[in-house]
Amino acid sequence: MNGERVLVTGAGGFVGPHVVAALLAAGYRVRVAQRTAAEPPPGTEGVVTGDLAAPIDWTAALAGVSHVVHLAGLAHAGPGLDETLYRRINTQATLDLARAAYRAGVSRFVFISSIKAQTGAFDGPPLREDDPPAPDDAYGRSKLAAEQGLAGLDMDWVALRPVLVYGPGVKANMAALVRLARLPLPLPLGALTAPRSLLAVENLADAVLFALTPRCPVRRAFTLADPTPIGVAGILTALRAGLDRRPGLIAVPTGLLRWGARLAGREEAFAKLGGSLVARPEGLLRAGWRPPAETVPALRRLARHYAAG
Repeated sequence: MNGERVLVTGAGGFVGPHVVAALLAAGYRVRVAQRTAAEPPPGTEGVVTGDLAAPIDWTAALAGVSHVVHLAGLAHAGPGLDETLYRRINTQATLDLARAAYRAGVSRFVFISSIKAQTGAFDGPPLREDDPPAPDDAYGRSKLAAEQGLAGLDMDWVALRPVLVYGPGVKANMAALVRLARLPLPLPLGALTAPRSLLAVENLADAVLFALTPRCPVRRAFTLADPTPIGVAGILTALRAGLDRRPGLIAVPTGLLRWGARLAGREEAFAKLGGSLVARPEGLLRAGWRPPAETVPALRRLARHYAAG
């Protein structure tokens, strides 16, 4: 392992610094693909490749590389974006890089996909990895199409489908929950106990390391999540515990909360918040992956991180 060079795309995003740090700590040499000339992360070498929306010559970036970790892509931004743009960046650019990696003799290609490649549901029974994929938006379809394209290549690849990721630097829904937890007020969300799967960013980084090892089965997609799901009430309780505060949750009936969300035109946001999406990482666990972070302590650390700065 030590001394092997890994090309990382998307190193500047939310999860990128965590993955780069884990790779460096494990003894890999890290080369980061950058859209423009800039100082690369400490301990890494940078190579300018340009924007994924345009064709890229990957030859120089892949020279001497043993593995590729492809984090870059167009993030899930909700409705309104052109599906062709998702396809160009999340599907075509991924496959262009994978084909170039194959020609360069890269031994392992790790693609960060999304649970949205498997489902668009916010509620329902726990997902199984062998359930037929049923993405319901352009983002999910573009990620699934990339996985399907990888399956047609004669190379060793692994696709990881993370659920909602949390950790320092998180934005969107998880950041909103952190802001709620920090309010010095009781919250009417104590009845939101439907279990949902989360993923600590340190577990994501560790899963990438595992995916680069011979122990990880190849040429398939894996669900990636913390092993134990948790409800919104549990999330807020853990976050407030990290702030040395009591939960302060009031169990307003979910039907009343849903009615209020409907009146406010926020029904979909409520479904995302209060619904149950359970997707356990059974395949990775069977293969021997052991996530280093437990959900509740990791949420407490997240709250302390935001309180400190």
